Amino acid sequence: MRKTILQSLYRLFPFDLRGNCVVPPATDGVRVSCIINFYGRLDLLQGILCSLAEQQYPKDRFEVILVEDRGGTEAGRQMAADFSGLLPVVYLPLDAQFGKMGYSRNFGLARSRGEIILFLDDDTVLLQHDFLSILDAFCTNNPAVEAVVPHGHAAYACIKDHYDYHDPYFMTSRCTAYRREVLQELFGFMDHFVGQEDVEFVTRFTIAGKTAVNCSKLNYFHPPLLVPNTRKPRAVGFSFFGLKKRYSWPVWILLILNCARHAPLMLLPGRRMKEQGRFGVGFLLGVLDGFKGSKEQVYG
Repeated sequence: MRKTILQSLYRLFPFDLRGNCVVPPATDGVRVSCIINFYGRLDLLQGILCSLAEQQYPKDRFEVILVEDRGGTEAGRQMAADFSGLLPVVYLPLDAQFGKMGYSRNFGLARSRGEIILFLDDDTVLLQHDFLSILDAFCTNNPAVEAVVPHGHAAYACIKDHYDYHDPYFMTSRCTAYRREVLQELFGFMDHFVGQEDVEFVTRFTIAGKTAVNCSKLNYFHPPLLVPNTRKPRAVGFSFFGLKKRYSWPVWILLILNCARHAPLMLLPGRRMKEQGRFGVGFLLGVLDGFKGSKEQVYG
């Protein structure tokens, strides 16, 4: 239904579907590029790097691109160096637009070499030692598929009252793989996004009629939604406000309503409801900041 509505609105009110990244062709026979964006939280980053180091997949067939925000840190460089003997690591200190996940994703994407681009968060964990092998085989056997969405599981130890994701197959950069060609066609992400740059990208991906397939054989773990305050969602809302001049009005309004739909959940009991509701409220505040002409919101 969502796909039909978006594509119908787009036909009536078209706009430029391109992001901000010129994606180069694949090179050097690399099959999979794993792109991880991070700043601090090296204990979490170590977890995903260990997961990748344990992959039963030829080391010359993939690369691990580490993009560290704010020009990088000595500790981040050292961790990349520590894992360089176990993984084909490419360490990239971010050069500008600090705190912008859209730009940071594009920075790694523009320097990647693989035919398949696997976006990962620094706090994602892959428990399968054959994750990359399964992903490679799945893409080989399904040449028409332009994106692969693994099954996501919430990391229960992060909060007291446990809950799992309401949508285990959500297309998110915490763990989603794309063929390079679709990222080239859509020019990657929007640079100005502080967070949820993946939600914006998937909107254009859907409008363009691209194909994503859920893969139950691929599994990952990631902390569930935690929103201690409205600071980050407010910055995200401001990012979405910035699409007002790029999207057509009907599609922009639909996207804003969709992202803010959980705001009423703040009124309901239960931590899960309040976490989602707090995000929706913060998101709306960020959009209002945009209408008021406030300065750009930067999280962290």
